[in-house]
Amino acid sequence: MISNETPRGPVDSSRVPRYAGPATFARLPRLDEVGRADVAVVGVPFDSGVSYRPGARFGGNAIREASRLLRPYNPAQDASPFALAQVADGGDIAVNPFNINEAVDTIEAAADDLLGTGARLMTLGGDHTIALPLLRSVAKKHGPVALLHFDAHLDTWDTYFGAEYTHGTPFRRAVEEGILDTSALSHVGTRGPLYGKQDLTDDEKMGFGIVTSADVYRRGADEVADQLRQRIGDRPLYISIDIDCLDPAHAPGTGTPEAGGMTSRELLEILRGLASCNLVSADVVEVAPAYDHAEITSVAASHTAYELTTIMSRQIAAARKEDEGK
Repeated sequence: MISNETPRGPVDSSRVPRYAGPATFARLPRLDEVGRADVAVVGVPFDSGVSYRPGARFGGNAIREASRLLRPYNPAQDASPFALAQVADGGDIAVNPFNINEAVDTIEAAADDLLGTGARLMTLGGDHTIALPLLRSVAKKHGPVALLHFDAHLDTWDTYFGAEYTHGTPFRRAVEEGILDTSALSHVGTRGPLYGKQDLTDDEKMGFGIVTSADVYRRGADEVADQLRQRIGDRPLYISIDIDCLDPAHAPGTGTPEAGGMTSRELLEILRGLASCNLVSADVVEVAPAYDHAEITSVAASHTAYELTTIMSRQIAAARKEDEGK
């Protein structure tokens, strides 16, 4: 919580056409225009950790462009997120594309600065490598956090070509570093071939539970969300969403697509079912617009970020109201 000032919201689309003007997230003000934010939307244009198709460095701006059509009232959560809290676009964290270790350090330092202002982060990737430095920063503030990881893949492998920091390793590193609450870890939407059964054994030993995309299909979004809420409890929660948790029909623009994924409707409904959780920050990663068609992937990603932002804004407003009542 930053202050009780009236938040500055998006550009009025009844006066300025949606396709005109700067492409900030949801047409919100820039962080330097408002000076503060309860929720800072930041991009990390980095994809040097990918193992297959590159291009996620352009994902953040693609999501911003697709978010031009977002509107200020969210009927699914009965909330106007940009009126409840100051949400602003903090621009991009500029990182070295030739040195992964340096990039990881840069992201962590920038996240430290933003979280130090009292803001929560809604980060737009970039590849999934960026989740590790973001989690490091969040854990400095909140201690080990619960994690919901939406992804087709486990991302708990050890190394690729001897590299410890890649988009397939962030959550193994996070467990090793003690920045995750291992009693409240879940993958959601996993599917597809693995290198071997040992991948699942190793993942379980780290503390992860798995809800596959087939589980979501068979059990439904409401039951899955209820299970996740029970596992998370009231712990501080970080949500990391690889857009490839969606089926390629709903997210073709990504680096490592897998058949048999969730629909965008299922993802959004599960997130809405988590509105009571203590969401302290989140990311949406792996949007690679070069492989997209008609902005299918970036539209899904922008709506995903919108739901996450709404959850955070509602919680910030509720906490502020509680403080005022004391």
